[in-house]
Amino acid sequence: MNDIAEKYLKTWNASGTDRADLLTAAWSPSVSYVDPLAEVSGHSGMSAVIDGVHDQFPDFVFSRIGEVDAHHRQLRFRWGLGPAGAEPAIIGFDVIVLDEQGRIQDVRGFLDQVPA
Repeated sequence: MNDIAEKYLKTWNASGTDRADLLTAAWSPSVSYVDPLAEVSGHSGMSAVIDGVHDQFPDFVFSRIGEVDAHHRQLRFRWGLGPAGAEPAIIGFDVIVLDEQGRIQDVRGFLDQVPA
């Protein structure tokens, strides 16, 4: 399941055609995403949320913190968002459920550390 977490974070870091290709390859067309700041569905909803993060935090990147914990078709892991090579300014925890084809179907996000 590490590969799913990596594709997930790679999608958050991507833009344009690269992001569209990642969404098509690794995410269900009917994906549902919920975190404390957003609730969207589908590839266009995900892309809009990702664009919002890129606009708010230009030049920040997502990276995985620690190991992925997984069983059946679900996984959970911590991530950080901050300047490349620096300590993350934001840390979160996401739970992902895959569909029958192994694509990202449902994401529940939590924020553990946010700037003041």
